[in-house]
Amino acid sequence: MKIIVIGGGAWGTAVAISASRTHQAQHVVSLWVRDAAQSAILQQHRENQRYLPGVNLPGDLQISTEALPECLAALHKQDLVIVASPMAGLRGLLVQLRDCPAAVAWLCKGFEAGIGTAPGLMGHEIQAQVAPGLRAGVLSGPSFAQEVALGQPTALVAASVHADVREALVVAFHSPTLRVYANDDVVGVEVGGAVKNVLAIATGLCDGLQLGLNARAALITRGLAEMTRLGVALGAKPETFMGLSGLGDLVLTATGDLSRNRRVGMAMAQGKTLQQAIDALGHVAEGVYSARTVVQRAHSLGVNMPIAQGVVDLLDGHLQPAQAVAALMAREPTAEGG
Repeated sequence: MKIIVIGGGAWGTAVAISASRTHQAQHVVSLWVRDAAQSAILQQHRENQRYLPGVNLPGDLQISTEALPECLAALHKQDLVIVASPMAGLRGLLVQLRDCPAAVAWLCKGFEAGIGTAPGLMGHEIQAQVAPGLRAGVLSGPSFAQEVALGQPTALVAASVHADVREALVVAFHSPTLRVYANDDVVGVEVGGAVKNVLAIATGLCDGLQLGLNARAALITRGLAEMTRLGVALGAKPETFMGLSGLGDLVLTATGDLSRNRRVGMAMAQGKTLQQAIDALGHVAEGVYSARTVVQRAHSLGVNMPIAQGVVDLLDGHLQPAQAVAALMAREPTAEGG
């Protein structure tokens, strides 16, 4: 296959490394980086020192030096296009890709920031608006970029309503160290990928306050119930949330020390402001930007999501960390399914 990855952040670089390194005989992989100076550094040092230091780029991974318009004009030569931008950049790239003949998949997880009173959208909803003719999907699941780049065992989900897109993603990335499972429930996979980031902030808060392992287990479990309720209300299959993009990604992001969203919660529990927590990351923490939209979508559908609401109140400064936890514990008793 001929594969191009658009976006040279940590995850885009890791995915490009994985496809190039594992399938050298079959795939021709190129990585497009927005910053020309960064592209030159990658070519010279064969390492993404900014976002993925210490991991060598395979010798046959090509670094694209073309400007994006010229790069996109040549997409008819590609079999698969991977969009590795943050959620904020997805709409603009999909507009430019709307006539792309190749299969397209994005890696970002979350909700686009809303405009006015309109709530933000997930990736598949943006694509339906701006590029409805694309054969597209999403590659998601429990994965830290560093571990994928190092070839550590990982499992992902390739979700699309198009069977050929699912198959292209499996062929592109499935390997002895990276298992890729096909799924046609794009809504469920994207809801899981978006909501788990918000819940990871809550779990980081819980751990930062040293509330104990019992509290962490309760929060993750009740968070999974919130995620499932929202997903089903949006048309997802409930069983999706027991899989890699639901429970799997939630557990990883809520408990893994490499999780940026978890680190935001921990930093705020230790007295840092939201801006200080974000500045310390040096990367995007999508849960910060998705939390309000998650709650907006839930309210519009009559779905109760008290943990997500607590995260929003914390991020907006309406509650201090200890107050957010106290508010959750003070809720009226209810059946476990509620």
